[in-house]
Amino acid sequence: MQKDPSVNVLGAPLQPCSVNPLTGFFRDGACNTCEQDAGSHTVCAVMNAEFLAYSKYVGNDLTTPRPEFGFAGVQPGDRWCLCAARFRQAFDEGCAPGVVLEATHRNALAVVPLHMLQACALEQ
Repeated sequence: MQKDPSVNVLGAPLQPCSVNPLTGFFRDGACNTCEQDAGSHTVCAVMNAEFLAYSKYVGNDLTTPRPEFGFAGVQPGDRWCLCAARFRQAFDEGCAPGVVLEATHRNALAVVPLHMLQACALEQ
């Protein structure tokens, strides 16, 4: 799999999202993506309890550890490369998490308008 260019939504080099927990489609700590990333794991989101409960409610439990997959679970305050469509859905429902624009891949813009990401932007 070949990564798409590592560029963020601001047009600058993509910054790391998280290495603890290790995130990203490539599990490289960044929200890099490629053609095979059907979920577009491109939004660097800062988890909060409200979003994690919402995500579990809509069928994506990010908090329960899955040791068989090397997944310890995500906690409030953790950064995580979130699927762009899930971010958009949460935004539309009023419970989107914070976003680190510098670590959000530009391919997220195919699903989420920049103004929505900016509305949830946090300082890096």
